[in-house]
Amino acid sequence: MKLKIDYRSIKFKTWSYFILFAIFLMLALWFFQVLFLNSFYSVMKDSQTRKVAESIETAYRNKDSDAFLDTVESIANSNDMFIYVVSYSGTDGNVTYFKPSGDTTSAEYYSSQIATINRALVEENSTSVYKRIKSPEDSKDVLAYGELLSADDKDPLLIYIFSPLFPISSTIQILRNLLFYVTIMSLVIACLMSFYLSIRITRPIRNITNSADRLANGEYGVVFKGGNYTEINNLADTLTKASIELEKSDMLQKDLIANVSHDLRTPLTMIKSYAEMIRDLSGDNPQKREQHLQVIIDETDRLNNLVGDLLSLSRMQSGKMVLSLSDFSLSNAVQSVLNTYAIMEAENDYHFNFDCSGNYIVNGDEDKIKQVISNLVTNAIKFTGDDKVINISLKRRGKSVLCKVEDHGIGIAPDELDHVWERYYRSSSNMVRASEGSGLGLSIVKEILTLHKSDFGVDSTVGTGTTFWFELKYVKTDKTPLSIPADTTVAGQPDSSEAESDGEN
Repeated sequence: MKLKIDYRSIKFKTWSYFILFAIFLMLALWFFQVLFLNSFYSVMKDSQTRKVAESIETAYRNKDSDAFLDTVESIANSNDMFIYVVSYSGTDGNVTYFKPSGDTTSAEYYSSQIATINRALVEENSTSVYKRIKSPEDSKDVLAYGELLSADDKDPLLIYIFSPLFPISSTIQILRNLLFYVTIMSLVIACLMSFYLSIRITRPIRNITNSADRLANGEYGVVFKGGNYTEINNLADTLTKASIELEKSDMLQKDLIANVSHDLRTPLTMIKSYAEMIRDLSGDNPQKREQHLQVIIDETDRLNNLVGDLLSLSRMQSGKMVLSLSDFSLSNAVQSVLNTYAIMEAENDYHFNFDCSGNYIVNGDEDKIKQVISNLVTNAIKFTGDDKVINISLKRRGKSVLCKVEDHGIGIAPDELDHVWERYYRSSSNMVRASEGSGLGLSIVKEILTLHKSDFGVDSTVGTGTTFWFELKYVKTDKTPLSIPADTTVAGQPDSSEAESDGEN
């Protein structure tokens, strides 16, 4: 069986990048060891020797003679260097020699180099000199440093520091052998770690992919599980939320189809039934025929309204609805809508109270806003209490005009308030009056106000009533009185003198 490798997978790329990085790191170590170890060693010894000289000079200036010699001895032992301290008179009895503890190298080996340093001091006419010399006996390089130390209150001293550069060829060979084993071990560990990490990273991604396949096959509500990484957890949470929303959308779609089918079937059945009655029974009876034809006309209008609402909602949600924005009187728009409900006041004992303290001019699509007001008033009529009172009010609030439609029904439970804008949603606590509707009124209200970028909402208290509200951008307060029929009274409407004094806020 041939093993198939996906060279574009995260698993393979993670493994290969990790291995390449390990190989690059090992090659860099080999490169620097082979080419630069000798030079690096010499540079570091040079720097170390100069620092030791600075330390000795500092000790010379800050300490007495005994403490100074103790310090120099400590420096020689800790830095593996050979140090001579000579009084400036140059007598043999004043030479002090320090060497690393346990070192067997004879003092004569380095004392023979003092003359070389002295000549360099004289030739360069300097108080300090730094040289690299080679012993003729064993060709061993030595870093030699000489300096004249002087201070006003102390005897001048000559110091000589010898830092041997031991042959490092054998050391390099040992390091190479060690590095070879380190390289092998590093590559093995890199392979194992990269393989483990690639599996650890890709496992949650594979799980998410499998869950996504289930979601694509129609298994909504799938819960996506993340892993050990924040980004993957965020992806899983987002996909889980999308899965839940798709499940809700699927349920809403099924409910919509069921509700629309029911709303279409009822008037179609009525139309068919009354058409058959006209054909079989009332065709020759003008009075009965007119009654039956009126039922058919009413049911046809109901179908037309339902289809119109569906088309309007679809256009709004698809972004194809274009608003015709202009400045208009929101006060007159509300009154115009209420005038269409006058017959309900006369025949069904409904009471519409309009509280408006000014003729407010706002910016928006007048026809669409009238539709919003009409849908909210219709909704209030359906759910109002036994008093059959609906209150509509307008007032300024900051840079907006606030419109409220209030009923005195039994209210909506708090956990259901967010759902009232959904298509065909029915509150479990509300009792609907015998009034017809498409079930899309509040959904249309939401879409229109969303297109206007308006704030809107609903407040409700169970047992007291419900208030729907929205805001529109305020333009000015017109001094022209509202367009109100002679027999209509509006609460809060100012007379002509009050309208004149209201002015523009």
